[in-house]
Amino acid sequence: MSARAHPWMPHSPCGTGCLPRHADRVSLLTYAGRWLVVLVALAGAPALAAGRLLPAAARIALVQRCSRALLRCAGLRLTVTDLRHRGERDTGRETGVLVVAPHVSWTDVLVLTAIAPSGFVARADLLGWGALGTLARRMRVIPIERENLRDLPEVVARIRTRLQLGDRVTVFPEGTTWCGRAHGRFRAALFQAAVDAECPVQPVRLRYLDGTGAVGTAPAFVGDDTIGAAIRRMLRHRGTVADVVLAPLQPPGTDRHDLAARCERAVRGEPSATSATVAVATSVTLAVAG
Repeated sequence: MSARAHPWMPHSPCGTGCLPRHADRVSLLTYAGRWLVVLVALAGAPALAAGRLLPAAARIALVQRCSRALLRCAGLRLTVTDLRHRGERDTGRETGVLVVAPHVSWTDVLVLTAIAPSGFVARADLLGWGALGTLARRMRVIPIERENLRDLPEVVARIRTRLQLGDRVTVFPEGTTWCGRAHGRFRAALFQAAVDAECPVQPVRLRYLDGTGAVGTAPAFVGDDTIGAAIRRMLRHRGTVADVVLAPLQPPGTDRHDLAARCERAVRGEPSATSATVAVATSVTLAVAG
């Protein structure tokens, strides 16, 4: 976007120049097979509505399997390290949880859904992206228009209501995508929903690593890149790892600015944000790319 609608609108300087010029690619046959799986998944998106008739555990497992299959199609292998205390693990949780993570790519949603399905706050125009828009509506996306500050209180209220009902809701507090090697600051506005609902916040550290273990930018959806080009790039790509760290939960407190700052430190891996009492980190590979 060439101009910002207001001074507070999030802006990222990252552009297509951040994307790798050379990448390890799969064969054309594998590429075609990946496209076939993606098209089948998108065509079956309306069936997700019927999934609401399933028991919660079965529905979650179904959504996770679909997300992991799409991650494999995108050439991504997912690893998760859980730094939460034993009592913070989400199994059987009845209270809502606000999940916050950095924003790099359209694949962020698949990565986080593969770990624990939730509702998402996403750009409003996503709902008009054909099959992807249909899928977003099935996933109960809460739309937000970054250009319109007047709608912000309503968005916060919708998140608060979901949290009070015991739902997980994921937001990307940077407000826009970055390439992964650079990042933006966490905006505090949406954290007010967790403060009002008096629910904990789950900071998630999310990085995309290349074959050498360094931060890679192949999945990034930035600048003038189009969603079609971004999807094609990832379907041809191989060797990227989505490296996720689940940091200890943060209590909501009473100040959204303090809460946002604490969560940002946790997401960036700053020592002050990681509890010294964490005894063991559990690491598990959830999905392996073909």
